Amino acid sequence: MTLHATHIAKPATVSAVMLKVLAAMLPGIALSVHFNGIGVLVQLLLASVTALLAEAAMLRLRGVPVTPFLKDLSAIVTAWLLALAMPPLGAWWLIVVATLFAIVVAKQLYGGLGNNPFNPAMVGFAVAIISFPAQMAAWGSPLAPLDAAAQLQWIFSHTLPAGSALDAVSSATPLDLLKTGLLQGGRDVSQLLAGDRFGQLGNAGGEWIALGWLAGGLWLWQQKLIPWQTPLATLAGVVAMSGALWLAAPAHYASPLFHLFNGATLLAAMFIVTDPVSGSTTPRGRLIFGGLVGVLTVLIRVFGGFPDAVAFAVLIMNIAVPFIDQYTQPTVFGHKGGRRA
Repeated sequence: MTLHATHIAKPATVSAVMLKVLAAMLPGIALSVHFNGIGVLVQLLLASVTALLAEAAMLRLRGVPVTPFLKDLSAIVTAWLLALAMPPLGAWWLIVVATLFAIVVAKQLYGGLGNNPFNPAMVGFAVAIISFPAQMAAWGSPLAPLDAAAQLQWIFSHTLPAGSALDAVSSATPLDLLKTGLLQGGRDVSQLLAGDRFGQLGNAGGEWIALGWLAGGLWLWQQKLIPWQTPLATLAGVVAMSGALWLAAPAHYASPLFHLFNGATLLAAMFIVTDPVSGSTTPRGRLIFGGLVGVLTVLIRVFGGFPDAVAFAVLIMNIAVPFIDQYTQPTVFGHKGGRRA
């Protein structure tokens, strides 16, 4: 029996931390299912099964014990984050391919948990949206989602029951709709946002889902499982960049609130940029890392080819993490200010 001094906290295990992360996602998942339908749960299930099988296969190939690493739940966390960023009505094979890239290439080929320089879930998403952009548009309509049977039929056979409208599965995201509308010309941002597809803050129903991610992230912070610097800096970067554009030309650029409550902004701020492996680990570094993720997200959304650019912003900043951490190390006690050797 192991005894612990009463004044010393027991060390948290990886599985215990991951379990709390999964629990923190539940409010956002519940709201996403409410607005988007059972397809969200199907994507989560497909991603989870694929992640566990891929993880087990790679661990066995590497000669590493399988059971302990499957029990740490890190593969499930990656699978859930990826599935929640993917379209709820995406074809079954799309989430499988994305998850395989996330687990096999971005995680296990680098040595497994703790060794991956890039966020695995964002690698999987980036591969999917670059390789299969048309299939990644299957978001459906939160205003009138298909019933459960129709969603299952579409995900697994790519067919719809008689009488179902195709736009019920091929509706683009608000970010994509806004960008496309502006490129076509003739209408400004306020006119486009007055359409039925947009809610109070841009995405009908999506505002509540975003608040679910925020609630889960705040709980993780209260549990001292994520630092405050990275999420706050990410949101500040989004607000600063989108606010500057909006103030300069409000007819052509959306407000900061639109950028905060659309796409994967809050999901990324609370669950993705806070990854301690692929993100910065120093206090100042977290502020720089998060702030630049926020700025890049807006810049790529507005001027790049992908309206929801969180994955690309995170992956770009993952490359810069070693440099950021090297030059933001705290001063060693007893030494004068300056970079630590």
